[in-house]
Amino acid sequence: MSESARVRWEYATIPLLIHNTKAILDSWGVDGWELVTVLPGPGGADQPVAYLKRPVG
Repeated sequence: MSESARVRWEYATIPLLIHNTKAILDSWGVDGWELVTVLPGPGGADQPVAYLKRPVG
């Protein structure tokens, strides 16, 4: 793959509030962020963390 055809990504991790998950993810999605995964945060399953990505440029 040529250098000019390679997609560059930027990443973000955000804490999710269980009672407001959809609104939080929708807000980031409007800005072009794509959800990659959701994993338990350092505080356990009650504090999930979302991992997102979007193309740079």
